[in-house]
Parts: sequence; C-alpha cells; structure tokens
Amino acid sequence: MRIALLESYYGGSHKAWADGYKRFSRNEINLITLPAQFWKWRMQGAAISFARLMDAKPDAILASSMMDLSIFRALTRERLAVVPMAMYFHENQLSYPQSRRQNHGWRYGFVNYVSALCADANFFNSQFHRDDFLAQLPRMLKHFADYNELQTIDEIRAKSSVLPLGMDLRRFDEQRLEAGSGAPPIILWNHRWEHDKNPATFAQSMIELSEEGYDFQLAITGERFGELPESFKKAQSQLGDRIIQLGYVDSFEEYARLLWRADYVVSTAWQEFFGQSVCEAIYCGCIPILPDRLNYPDLITEELKPYCLYQRDRLTAQMRYHLEGDLGLDSTALREKIAGFDWRLMAPQYDEALDTLATHHRAHRDRRHSR
Repeated sequence: MRIALLESYYGGSHKAWADGYKRFSRNEINLITLPAQFWKWRMQGAAISFARLMDAKPDAILASSMMDLSIFRALTRERLAVVPMAMYFHENQLSYPQSRRQNHGWRYGFVNYVSALCADANFFNSQFHRDDFLAQLPRMLKHFADYNELQTIDEIRAKSSVLPLGMDLRRFDEQRLEAGSGAPPIILWNHRWEHDKNPATFAQSMIELSEEGYDFQLAITGERFGELPESFKKAQSQLGDRIIQLGYVDSFEEYARLLWRADYVVSTAWQEFFGQSVCEAIYCGCIPILPDRLNYPDLITEELKPYCLYQRDRLTAQMRYHLEGDLGLDSTALREKIAGFDWRLMAPQYDEALDTLATHHRAHRDRRHSR
C-alpha cells in the first residue's frame, strides 16, 4: 500500500519512529514532516500545512499525535474523503502531570480528543497509555458546563488499540563491548532533563549512596533544555569524579558504547508513555531500576519485577540492594522481551494494522454504496 505518514514534530524519538517505519515497512511510506519546534503551534496549525503539502491520494494516512486531525479531515474532505486515517499516539497532552493541574492544558488535550474521535483508528504505544488517555477524557469533558458528550469516550475506546513503539535495536549490536571486570558499576540516567522526568529525586539518591560509601560511577545523558538543573549542579559538585558523563552524547556510536558499558539504568519519571531510552539500555545489558508505575511494569518480566521495580521513594533502598553484592540476575529473558520491539518484528505488525484498516474501510464504503 501507499501510506502517507504525517509527522508534525520531526525530531528526536518522533523522527526515529517515522524513519524506522519507512525503512522496515513492506509498504511505500511517504513521509510528510514539519520541523521539531514550536510544539503548541504544531498542535494547532500543522493540519493546515499538511493539507497544503498533501499532493497525492494514498491508500491510508497515519498521523502522529501532535496535530489536529479534525482540521486536516475538514480541509481535505473533497480530495481524501475515501482515505482511512489513523492516529498514532506517542503522547497525549491530558496525561502530563502539569496538564492535570492546569486547566489551560485542556486546550491541547482537546485537540487529542477530537483527533481520536474523528480518526478511523487510534494506535497507542502502550496499554498504559491507552488506558490513561481514556481515563483522563471524562475528567476533561465533565469540566464543561453541559453537553459533555461522554458517550464519545466509548466510541474512541472501540477503535483504539495498542501498537508498541518500533525501534532499530539491532544497530546497537555493532557497538557491543566485552564485559569489563573489577571496575565500579556504572549507573546510567538517560532521559530528558525536564521536570516530568524527575531528575531531582535521582540526583539526591545518588548523593545519598555516595555519602553512605557505596562505590559506583555515574553517566547522565539525555537532551537538555535550558540551564543545567539545580539538582544536577548539586550532583556535579558533590559527586565529582564519580560522574563519567554529564550531558547529551551527539554520536550514536559513543552513546551505544556507553550503554554497553553501563550496569544499571535508572528512571525516576513521573511521566513516561513507553520508555524508549530504558528499552535501549536494557537491550544493551543494563539492569533496569524503575518506579513501579506508568508503562514500566509492562517492560519487565515477571520474575525480575521484585528486583527491578521500586515503590514510591524506595529508589535508594533498591540501589543499596544491588550495590551490596552481585545478585546473579539472569537478564536474558528481559533482553529478549525488549528485542521484540525491534522494527524487524514490529514493522509487519504496523503493516498488518494499516492493511486491516484499509480493508475494513473499503468494505464499509462498498456496503454503503450498495444500499
């Protein structure tokens, strides 16, 4: 099939996802993209730009979640009325912690809502994400004075399913290093340096472990926006030479080698819709130490959950448990679980989902015309 993939925030993980599907799909994927900047304007205006840039009629359209599909459908109704359109939800604006506290966050959550409502299918990158989005919708709709249209939530639920994030994991294999011995364990934190990833809790835990005399090294990577967080400034001051990396790693090869060197990958996030950076580290042999919330439990095999998931403020205690001795954990099954997200396995699932969408759409259209 000919698939038009609309990505309004073509950068970072969004770019990797779009490029990966184009590379590994058996379909003909036409990427139509906008630069990864001005996210609020992308949410509102990308649909207008895409309606202008769309110059052919594909068999199906797959639109990333940072756009208003309802506007796009309205502007292209004469040309694309018969084309099925699906939304892929990398994230949604209703589920961010700050959106739950700020009513103006519903402005962008409403864009996600109407997009999901007018899509022919909605694909979410995790079961947690799908469930949380559907749970947040009544909270937003009940805020309004009347005609809340709560029945539309069931309409959205009926056409929503899970299609996990695809990743090119096998490219990490080329940078694999032989396991070292004798060196202090390396603890990795590879997330965006923003509030919803909760860097302060991570930094404070590492400082506490250092003060208690535990031997370890620290690698802090991930995208930085603005100034160095105060928590990382404090960690830099108090942990000194323990920190072997502080800042984004531009080279993929260097980043991959760092993941292979690391022993643990830690998250303290308050918000995570899938967990791509954690998956990459697990694939490279890191033992994950993750909060028992969000999508993280679904990434961990049952037998390793007691060792890898911590409750609320128990990160320091969980790390002590690991640093006090070799637990002899066999993470083979965990790595195999994560390897299932490689594009070579995921692209056929995407292809099948879009083929099913197009087939059902044609059948419905034919039945309607035959009446």
